[in-house]
This record gives sequence, structure tokens and C-alpha cells, in this order.
Amino acid sequence: MDQYVTGSTIKVLREKKKLTQKQLAELLAVSDKTISKWETQKGLPDITLIKPLAETLGVSIGELLSGQLFSNENRSANLRKGNFYVCPVCGNIIYAVGNGSFHCCGIALPPLEAEAIDSEHSLKAERIEDEYLVSCRHPMEKQHYLSFFAYLSAGQLQIIKLYPEQNAESRFKIHGHGTFYAFCNRHGLFSITV
Repeated sequence: MDQYVTGSTIKVLREKKKLTQKQLAELLAVSDKTISKWETQKGLPDITLIKPLAETLGVSIGELLSGQLFSNENRSANLRKGNFYVCPVCGNIIYAVGNGSFHCCGIALPPLEAEAIDSEHSLKAERIEDEYLVSCRHPMEKQHYLSFFAYLSAGQLQIIKLYPEQNAESRFKIHGHGTFYAFCNRHGLFSITV
């Protein structure tokens, strides 16, 4: 049976926080022998201790249970280094400045990678006064459509949700150089830089 939390994860996180087994035990109101049992795989934390253990170790419950630790390598919060996440069930759109662990409709969402532009997903951005008109010759049918357009500049992200009955175009206020994204519900994320 797979364990829901591993002793090696607890040990690594405890050492990262510069805590001894005794200090961690005191914070959780358990004995240091209990911590030792967890770390040597001779016992597991009680389910009621999972949340306090995660909080004490400075991680999310998901990170503690999976053993996958996430760190934001984009500490400057540069919008251009972020990631899009889209739920394949309900279509929710998430944009995070950096990597994250996101779930929607019970599914872990991977960060989207922009695909190479092809003839079906060729984006066009034309300047009209103080706006960009972004368009794409793309089907907008119930089974195959663009879900959203986004305009990402150095300091701003604009997202416009699209629906099958609409035209595959949107207008964005100009905020300097940036990248336009389009998300196809079948083929993924596409982008052009202006």
C-alpha cells in the first residue's frame, strides 16, 4: 500500500526548517520518538496531524502528501514568466506568476506550454488607434473553438473569454510590447509577440 506521507519528506522539510526532531515534536505536541518513527517509516502521522504538520513545516497539505515541493523561481513576480492553467472539464482559466499546484474539478492542472503557430491557429494583431484587434481564422463550434485570448505586457494581463457562438477576435487596450495568447480547446495554447 502506498503511504500517504513519507518519512523522507518529513525529514527533509524538518531539516530545511532547521528543526530537531524534539523541536518539531514540541510544536506538534507529540514525542520526539513519534517523529523518529515517522522519519524511519515505522509509523505514520495520524490524519488529524496532517494539517498542523504541513503548517509547521511551511508547506501545503498537497506538497506534504505528494512529496513534490514547489518553489517560485519567479520571485520578482514578472508577469511574463508566469504560467496559464486551464481546466479541461469546466474551462476555468488560471494565470500564476510562477509555478504552482492548481486543481480544478478534481484534476491536477499542468502548466500550459505555447505550441508553434500553424495555419489553423495563426494569430493576427493589428493596431487600431489605442487598441489591438486580435483575430484568428479558427472554427468557433461547440466541439472546436478558441476559449480565450490574452494580452500579456510587462505590467498587465488582460484575458477575454470566448464562446463557440462568437467570432474569434477581441480588442485590447495597448500597454506596450507584449504577447498575445489564444487557447484552442483541442490543440492548446498559441502565442505571438508584438
